[in-house]
Amino acid sequence: MTGKQKIHMSGIAGIGMSALAQYLAREGADIVGTDIDGGPVVEMLQNKGIALRIGKQIAENVSEGMDLLIYSDAVKETNPERVRARELNIPELSYFEMLGRISEGKTTLAVSGTHGKTTTTGMLSRILRDAGASPSAIIGSIVTDFESNYLPGESDLFVIEACEYNRHFLNLTPHVLVVTNLEFDHTDYFADLEDVQKAFRALMEKVPENGIIVTDTENPNIIPLLEGLAAPVIHYPSEPAFALKLPGEFNQMNARAAAAAAKAVLPELTDEKIAHSLAEFRGSWRRFEHKGRNSKGVDVYDDYAHHPTAIRETLRALRAKTKGKVIVAFHPHLFSRTRDLLDGFARSFGDADRIIIAPIYAAREIDDGTVSAEILANRIREEGGSAEAVNSLEQLEVLLSAAGEPGDAIMTMGAGDVYKVAEAIVVN
Repeated sequence: MTGKQKIHMSGIAGIGMSALAQYLAREGADIVGTDIDGGPVVEMLQNKGIALRIGKQIAENVSEGMDLLIYSDAVKETNPERVRARELNIPELSYFEMLGRISEGKTTLAVSGTHGKTTTTGMLSRILRDAGASPSAIIGSIVTDFESNYLPGESDLFVIEACEYNRHFLNLTPHVLVVTNLEFDHTDYFADLEDVQKAFRALMEKVPENGIIVTDTENPNIIPLLEGLAAPVIHYPSEPAFALKLPGEFNQMNARAAAAAAKAVLPELTDEKIAHSLAEFRGSWRRFEHKGRNSKGVDVYDDYAHHPTAIRETLRALRAKTKGKVIVAFHPHLFSRTRDLLDGFARSFGDADRIIIAPIYAAREIDDGTVSAEILANRIREEGGSAEAVNSLEQLEVLLSAAGEPGDAIMTMGAGDVYKVAEAIVVN
């Protein structure tokens, strides 16, 4: 689609944008990217010959002769690069609009849901790759099996992790749609659970008659969405259990969803072949990732969980494999989510022996004073948890460096920068 177009990507170090950059470069586009901050993908992009600058995003980064500017959610309309693009009449597309464009005419498998999207997308891509189907995939994390968040393929199968925030996933027209589960989240955008359900129903309605919807037809939040759909619906929990390297019942459900979606496009696939792929799947960055041990010999894990349900299920899995104490350091993501789901957060740490709450990661929001790390810690204590709040990630790093003893486990958790603490405290 892109040919030899020269494309500027504002926010290229984002996990989705960096995967898209790799896809476009492979298609022959000349990619130039910028971002304010680096991340784990920067070196990977550089090794693949993609030009990028990390630092200030300034108008001078955008020049005449560019055919298109693609921007991430974090790059607002007032960003100097976007302003300059408009001055030069360079077309602009959001990351999600571009995903919609490049997936047109392909057999798109979109993986959506409140939890488990990334792992399910990675599993599905691995199954299809091992089956010789040669899919392309854009995934919301660096998958260990692929050493990338992008899997290049030769067929028309296109696997995409589909995000519901801002109804972004409505840019897609999936042939196979996976809905892993559904809960109220992204409270800064969705008004309530019903609003979330409307968005998912709209996506389900985009699946054609000859497509397939893969979901949990017994999930009470999904049941009301299933009546009158054009596409047939498959109940993925009826898939068999699979032996996995990844712990937890939630990963079993992810595996079942991936298996059902793979069969939807490759009906000849046997459970035996799927089981082999899933048994070898090694997971991805920030999904129950073992980082090493701290100076006390304590195993250190990191996980992206930032919703009460994901926290509860992840800690349940960690508790099951830990002989000693479970120490969790949680970095709340967004003031709105922390405030609106406060009671759920307070009840989600039951499997932790010690809970440390870092300052809330503001991201796109401004602190209005209605919620804080200390307020969350206090609510957890009211539910019987041993919780404390810290003032900074630096203070958290000091505490965790010397925390625990052999047999214990530390889990850093959240969608912000807390993973950097896990990396900093690991000595082997």
